[in-house]
Amino acid sequence: MGNGPSLSIRIADGAGAAGSSTAGRPFGRRRRNRHGRGLRGELLPAHLPGNRTRAERFEDLVLDSVERLQYLWGERIDAVEFLVAEIPPGLEQLAATRSPAPLGSVVRGGARTPAVVTIYRKPVEAEARIKAELPEVVHDVVVEQAAELLGMAPEAVDPTYGRTRP
Repeated sequence: MGNGPSLSIRIADGAGAAGSSTAGRPFGRRRRNRHGRGLRGELLPAHLPGNRTRAERFEDLVLDSVERLQYLWGERIDAVEFLVAEIPPGLEQLAATRSPAPLGSVVRGGARTPAVVTIYRKPVEAEARIKAELPEVVHDVVVEQAAELLGMAPEAVDPTYGRTRP
């Protein structure tokens, strides 16, 4: 899928603290200390699902929803860039006025810029009452944002929209 949707993730720089003995060395290359009590290896092998972070699992859910929309709508979704952000900008002001946090946002594209759909991870996770409900909530939010971008009703974008949640 060369022209498929792109999922961009911004990760904060996680460099070690200056002055610590492990600064500059990646976590996986640190050695055990001289008494044999240090790091020994990975707790979980990379191929097991528990090795992925919450953020990575959330990105996978968004990507699954985008792939479903791409299957349903093809080229109309191909030109859209989907992003995942931790929190929406201006969350402090929203909290101060007790306004609900947005779950996503849409920026329409121009002649040279693609349309951008941003899904906010923390508010979406808070919207899901239980962990098992998260995939449906993520899918519904992605469909809602795509529907806004396409100027359609969410039910017309994906017939499964809202069927699993009350």
